[in-house]
Amino acid sequence: MKIDLVDLRLFVHVAECSNLTHGAGRAFLSVSAASARIKAMERETGQQLFLRGNRGISLTSAGEVFLRQARLVLRQMDFLADEMLNAEVGHIRLYANTTAVTEFLPEILALFLSDRPGVTVDLQERLTNDIIRSVVDGSADMGIISGEVGNDGLEAIRFSTDRLMLAVPNNHPLSSHDRVQFRQTLDFEHIGLHEGSTLLDFLRHQFRRNGYNRTLRIQVRSFEAMCRIIEAGVGIGIVPESAARRHVQTMDIKLLELEDDWALRDRSVLVRSRKSLPRSALTLIEMLIKTGAGGGRP
Repeated sequence: MKIDLVDLRLFVHVAECSNLTHGAGRAFLSVSAASARIKAMERETGQQLFLRGNRGISLTSAGEVFLRQARLVLRQMDFLADEMLNAEVGHIRLYANTTAVTEFLPEILALFLSDRPGVTVDLQERLTNDIIRSVVDGSADMGIISGEVGNDGLEAIRFSTDRLMLAVPNNHPLSSHDRVQFRQTLDFEHIGLHEGSTLLDFLRHQFRRNGYNRTLRIQVRSFEAMCRIIEAGVGIGIVPESAARRHVQTMDIKLLELEDDWALRDRSVLVRSRKSLPRSALTLIEMLIKTGAGGGRP
């Protein structure tokens, strides 16, 4: 097929924008040139790749396949440039859960990027299922999740553990305990994170399993805000140990271990294939492993 890299980049831009005009603009092409290139791609593949409508365009099933493969080809070209230039350059797309984005990745990425001026990172907070799907289809190079890893054909690299703990006010009825089971907490109001956070999604599953059907008392944007609301006596909440240990030093709260098996989860980096990653991505994975093994915040 006579399809070049300009065509592939255009296709990806248009597919991600669901709009020919916006996609053409991202590719620095006129709308007429972009339209001609897309029609040429459809002739070359013998497939209709887009459905055109009054509200924009959407991918056909063949277009979904083409998008997945186009992303992989473009990423491999970036990786090739990285290797041939003999320097750590390029762009890493990293999707991660709430705890990773807010608790330990900022410090690790700051250290990682300070020595690599040629590398850029696109870090996005996503739900676990979105992270897995994005790594599978090539829209993300790496994903960081906590908990069990499904059989999705991905390579999972464990680098640390994620322990969830219960934070309560120091004068709370549960504060006399050091350890509790999750079901013991269900008689009390719970504080949660914002909609779209991975931890909230995970805990809602545990709430449903245990018959807790009340609305969360309040939802906040950060673990610090959660702990301050708990300190004020509004409710109790489940937070990662890394955040809990930091905030208990400055707030009037107590931390209790959860006896449930699900409270201790593995943290893993997901990739399609470790061998195919560029040097910069491999270095970042090694930093995560080293930090986790050394008892750091991850």
